[in-house]
Amino acid sequence: MEVIKLCENFPRNAAGFETAKQLIRAAGSVGANYRASARAKSPNDFLYKIEVVKDANLQGGNELDQLVKEANELTAIFAATDKTNKAKIKK
Repeated sequence: MEVIKLCENFPRNAAGFETAKQLIRAAGSVGANYRASARAKSPNDFLYKIEVVKDANLQGGNELDQLVKEANELTAIFAATDKTNKAKIKK
């Protein structure tokens, strides 16, 4: 995973370790929520899980451009899924 590779380059101090730990946990959470959406118990449960994934966000400097681009692409996919399923629920 690219996030782990990125975190390996963080400074080897308390701030670097804590930031890396949080970033790795957040990246894993997005994937876990996306996988969980496939096992949603109802349309509303699916919608909730997709919204959690959609709201995930990476912020960073120049060296994070590729990860931010990928995060934005995934956010667009999840936002479209969210919109489509909201329309289905309203019908």
